Amino acid sequence: MFSGRKGAVRLSVIVVISLIVIKIVVAVITGSLSILAQGIDSFMDLFAVSITFLAIHLSAKPADKEHPFGHGKAENIAAIIQAVLIFFAGGAIIYSAVMRGSDPTELELTEAGIAVMAVSIVASILLFRHLRKVAREEDSMALEANARNIATDVYSASAVLIGLVVVRFTGWKIIDDILAGIVALLILKVGIDVLRSSFGGLVDVKLPEEEEKHIRAAITEHYGSDVVEFHKLRTRKSGIQRYIDLHLVMPKHLSVEQAHAMCDHLEKDMKNRLRYTDVTIHVEPCNGKCEFCQLKCDERKMPKQR
Repeated sequence: MFSGRKGAVRLSVIVVISLIVIKIVVAVITGSLSILAQGIDSFMDLFAVSITFLAIHLSAKPADKEHPFGHGKAENIAAIIQAVLIFFAGGAIIYSAVMRGSDPTELELTEAGIAVMAVSIVASILLFRHLRKVAREEDSMALEANARNIATDVYSASAVLIGLVVVRFTGWKIIDDILAGIVALLILKVGIDVLRSSFGGLVDVKLPEEEEKHIRAAITEHYGSDVVEFHKLRTRKSGIQRYIDLHLVMPKHLSVEQAHAMCDHLEKDMKNRLRYTDVTIHVEPCNGKCEFCQLKCDERKMPKQR
């Protein structure tokens, strides 16, 4: 029920709405601004989950006449929006700490606040782990950003929990404010990381070096048989879809059918090594400089003996 990208989003909606309700109720009961800020943060999470759902639905649409490369970058856009929401979450915590520092009102029923923060932390950790697992399995940028967004809830709820415990036993409200400020800075760091990785897809940054190694390995293992060399390798990613194009140099005596068969083989091999991959290969004939070629073919001329 909660497997796959859409299942993970459904689980996020259920968990986040539940946390919003209990946080708002307890914030009203205790008069805690930090718990209220947590409720606002969870409401922003619900907005982020909605964006993720729309992005996943849109990115899953097949390519069409106006979008020949598909709709994968919708996930990158969603991740950027979530990064902005993470910034707002960090700002909300800082604002809450400043407001509470200037508010002499004592907190009431801090035990209820401690309990709801403990529940929030456990629920957020479990949801974060599930979202991250699905994001890595599905290679989804939007889900990865959503998982990081939920991770910020763990940080902020932990700070609020520690602050409430300190206030409960010492009455030092300033400790809660300081902890909230520190966690807010960590949240802003997460937002920067999400923003950086999201922009990479929008400006067509190449695939990670580890993935390009798999591409090169798929080609170079055929050196000496039907492939002379390759060059002009270009890679990029749009959502979960990878795009690879390259120039492949082959013996000029091969037939079109033989060259096509090798290209088909390479495409299948690359797709087996890297999921969600689209490959374009431009075939070129060798330049006839046999003395520099590693290929064993009938037309190869052995270098002159001296």
